[in-house]
Amino acid sequence: MRAFPDTTALRDPRALDDLLLYRLWRAMRAGSGMATRIAEGGFGITHREWGMIGMLAQVGEIGPSALAVQLQLDRVRTSRGLRSLFEKRLIERRQDSEDRREVHVRLSETGRQLFDDMFPRISALNIDLLEGLDAENHDTFLQCLRELELHSTALNARFAASEKSERRLDGTRHRWSGQSNESPRRHF
Repeated sequence: MRAFPDTTALRDPRALDDLLLYRLWRAMRAGSGMATRIAEGGFGITHREWGMIGMLAQVGEIGPSALAVQLQLDRVRTSRGLRSLFEKRLIERRQDSEDRREVHVRLSETGRQLFDDMFPRISALNIDLLEGLDAENHDTFLQCLRELELHSTALNARFAASEKSERRLDGTRHRWSGQSNESPRRHF
């Protein structure tokens, strides 16, 4: 990984390491890998399930669609995660008394206990990550991060990338867009 001599590389990228999203992804991946090991190895839940548990601890009871919006996940992934959490008895479901089709979810006592046990470990990891920055840069970093989040949301709303993935149709995971439908010849 090359270091940036200054921010001109961000404004005129010439290599992968000059791309802001790539740099953010690398930093996030390293930190989230540690969080995933804590979640999966220490508590038997996925990183996504941890996000749902954390959000439920924060907001209390919520509908699945509203939870998906809060977590910026699609409804299918949210539904799968909630089903898994329900099977693990970490959440409870409640039907709305006025609209029986509407369901609300909240942490069960077991889910609350898991959150209470896990949050200090994840919190400590986050504090350790911040120690990589000088203390006087923390406010600037958080301000820049917030501005990036807001601008990313605005770009996304304006459909800055009009392409859509076709994962449901066995898309880019198994075939890239420049590939023909013919089977490749094996020459190796």
